[in-house]
Amino acid sequence: MRTLSLSALFLVANAAQAHAQEASSGGGLMSLQVNLMFWTLLIFVILYFLLSRYAFGPITAAVEKREQALEAAIDAAKRDREAAAKLLADHQSQLDAARGEAQKLIADGRAVAEKMRADLIAQTHTEQQDMLARARSEIENEKVKAIADLRREAVDLALAGASKVIEQKLDSAKDRQIVESYLASLGPVNTSRS
Repeated sequence: MRTLSLSALFLVANAAQAHAQEASSGGGLMSLQVNLMFWTLLIFVILYFLLSRYAFGPITAAVEKREQALEAAIDAAKRDREAAAKLLADHQSQLDAARGEAQKLIADGRAVAEKMRADLIAQTHTEQQDMLARARSEIENEKVKAIADLRREAVDLALAGASKVIEQKLDSAKDRQIVESYLASLGPVNTSRS
């Protein structure tokens, strides 16, 4: 550092002396001055030596370090881009798998719904058939009961009519049995006319 400050002082002194000589000689811009050329060349060589020893090395090292850092950043960016592309492909495949699974679940749901619908229709049909069978059975029971009631009424009316005809009351169990056996001999009453 001390050498650098001495060189700078020497350079300033030489520059002042060269400026004084130029002013006194009255040389123009195009005149050739060997003394000035020598000192300029000497200062250039000294300055080049000092810069190459103390400045160029650190500057070159800093530039190389910066270049290596940029190359490392570029390589890292390439790796990151490749990793991002791989992640994107993985996410895309997972998304496709999820879509396929969702479609499968929807199809399964539809199949279950159709099966439940078919089961409900079959159950409703079975219940309907059971209700119809019960209704037919109840109608048949009511029909038999009505026929029995009609026969009883017919026996009562026949007995009442016969008692009017013969002018005595026919109410005994024997008379009732005679009329019922007569009605039974006539056969079953055909009720399918309705």
